[in-house]
Amino acid sequence: MIDFEQAVEDFWQARQGGPFPVQWKDDLDKETAHRICLALIDRHAENGDPQAGWKVGLTAKAIREQVGATSPTFAVLFAKGRWPSGISHPFKELTRPGWENELCLTMGATLEGPDISETEAAAAVATIAPALEIIEQRLPEGQGTPPLSAADNGQQRAFVVGDETPFDAAIHDLSKASVEVYADGAFQETAYGVEVMESSPIASIQWLAGQLSHFGLALEAGSAVMTGSFTKQYRFDGPVEIEARFKPFGTVTAKFV
Repeated sequence: MIDFEQAVEDFWQARQGGPFPVQWKDDLDKETAHRICLALIDRHAENGDPQAGWKVGLTAKAIREQVGATSPTFAVLFAKGRWPSGISHPFKELTRPGWENELCLTMGATLEGPDISETEAAAAVATIAPALEIIEQRLPEGQGTPPLSAADNGQQRAFVVGDETPFDAAIHDLSKASVEVYADGAFQETAYGVEVMESSPIASIQWLAGQLSHFGLALEAGSAVMTGSFTKQYRFDGPVEIEARFKPFGTVTAKFV
């Protein structure tokens, strides 16, 4: 049986640079892992890094196949992890990093409870922006499990956000939004919003509201939501310059040097 308070402490120490708590590998289930992740929100706030919102992960079939997952997951965004488009960041400060190409939605109204309709979810969104999620593979190689990743905040390191556009469901069909991905100036692929939840990023909002309700939480107005990658997860093992061109929402860039 898991010692919840000790597990919370161990995962907190890991976030401060301590050893990764692989000792919990055989004891964690997905729900307990999410409860550990949620329990650390207050620890971050007490240390000057309040919550900024949420991420929805494993939304694209390409990523689920890439990592061997069968369903989406969620984790927490923190204020210090919000980086502006155009940022230049030292590569050496990252642990086995990668990135995902996403849209970042900001909530204009609170959604609470399961069974949120697509219309309700869309009406609650205030703005939309091109974004990159920067991830780290902090788990020791070969020892990763979905619950360990969930307790470790779903690989989240940072989210790079471009200019925001007011969202209007009457004119913005997010299933038809596209992204062109470039690394060091070389074109990688084009993908579409329909890859997110096999529907659109609005479906991520619906799903997230339902998941949070299970833990007695609401998707609060003002929250940023990284809605999940259009593409597979890209990984890099050295300096790189990333550019994601989202139509019709603009471009986001980041450089790791």
